[in-house]
Amino acid sequence: MRGISREMPLPIEPGAAFALLHSPAAIRKWWSATSAVVAARPDGVWIAAWGPEEAPEYVTVSRILVWDPPHRLRLGHFEYFAREGGLPFDDGIETEFTVGPAAGGCVLTVRQEGFPADASADAFFEACERGWAATFDGIRRYVEERRTGAQVGGR
Repeated sequence: MRGISREMPLPIEPGAAFALLHSPAAIRKWWSATSAVVAARPDGVWIAAWGPEEAPEYVTVSRILVWDPPHRLRLGHFEYFAREGGLPFDDGIETEFTVGPAAGGCVLTVRQEGFPADASADAFFEACERGWAATFDGIRRYVEERRTGAQVGGR
């Protein structure tokens, strides 16, 4: 099995960083999703979709395995739906977000584990690596836009 790990400092409090992981409005912004639904509780669901509501291009559905605000969110039992088909391997992937305090804000860490080491998962694994880089850029932009808007607009 193989995994992906990324971390990034954010200039916001840990509670605010954790909130953007389960707020559907925030998820739609930083992940460029068309829709998001989150039942924020242990054994809840975390769902995001891209594309037209009537015929989405891609949907991901997961269970919330660990719900420990504002520190830890672990997702698993993923189901992927894509126009081009499902995953070419049995899914055992889990994604964990942790938020820890740091000077001037917090540190957000994501670990996505459970990718098979064989070639059947290579393309999906590489797409996830690229996806997490883009996702972290989206989170960074989202946080900066909210901070700038709050300073300029007094919100």
